[in-house]
Amino acid sequence: MGAVPASELNLIRIVSRDSPMALAQVERVRALLAARYPDTVTEVVPVRTTGDKWMGDLAAVEGKGAFTKEVDQALLAGEADLAVHCVKDIPADRPLPAGTTFAAFLARDDIRDALIHPEGLRLDELPAGARVGTSSVRRVAQLAASHPHLDCVPMRGNANRRLEKLAAGEADALLLALSGLERIGRTDVITEVLSPELMCPPIGAGVLALQCREDDTALIDVISELGDAVTHRETTAERMLLHVLQGHCNSPIAGYAQVEGSGELSLRAKVFTPDGKTVLNAHEWAGPLDPATLGTSVAVSLLRQGARELIDGIAH
Repeated sequence: MGAVPASELNLIRIVSRDSPMALAQVERVRALLAARYPDTVTEVVPVRTTGDKWMGDLAAVEGKGAFTKEVDQALLAGEADLAVHCVKDIPADRPLPAGTTFAAFLARDDIRDALIHPEGLRLDELPAGARVGTSSVRRVAQLAASHPHLDCVPMRGNANRRLEKLAAGEADALLLALSGLERIGRTDVITEVLSPELMCPPIGAGVLALQCREDDTALIDVISELGDAVTHRETTAERMLLHVLQGHCNSPIAGYAQVEGSGELSLRAKVFTPDGKTVLNAHEWAGPLDPATLGTSVAVSLLRQGARELIDGIAH
């Protein structure tokens, strides 16, 4: 198929999870398209994913793929033209579904986590035995390492639902992604924003990926113009790291790439045991390496420290 001018793409159907946060992310994409291509109409195709319906352990329902499978199916079936995903929800231990490709990564949002406590206590002020709501193995492992006196309680559901559970007393505090709270307009509830040094973010934190069918070259040309070059470099390094490590949904892996003002790219990554008692660290600068090679190099450094045994030793 040859390239088609954006003005001739009269309708773009955008598929996404149907959670409030996911739909807010779609509105960001629609606004970017409307600003650049005012004659193009966009339509939202919301789908309910397995991950949104299942409130148990994600490992029982394909792990992170539970948040993307139905979205991918709608795209491949031709029911939609463009999919919007949080990169942190896209599995890296398997390739993208055949016939699809990333057309763009939008400019990255904040990568940090936020603490929410009804009475305004900060993380260091929480008393022994305080229950922190989170189902993230990454957060659980890091809290076990830095604040072993706190108790993590499993809590799934979208951010609004988790805030309701907090209000109902199911936990004493919550940990949520700052970018997610920004997207749904609930930064008012934040007690403390945690530094990446204290709570290392997940791979792909704060990044939205726009996915198309590979043969839809006209749309890929249009969507690629929405992408951010810095975010593309950072995300490429992070995704390759996770791919080489073959991390799964129960792997306590954290890390982030960062392009400095000078243009230099670095990648910091950590692998934990679930109890936080073992922490493997690696941090490298790209220098002449391309982002994917940097991701591979940092992964190899972690593998030399025993990451393979640690990851494979966790049930999934």
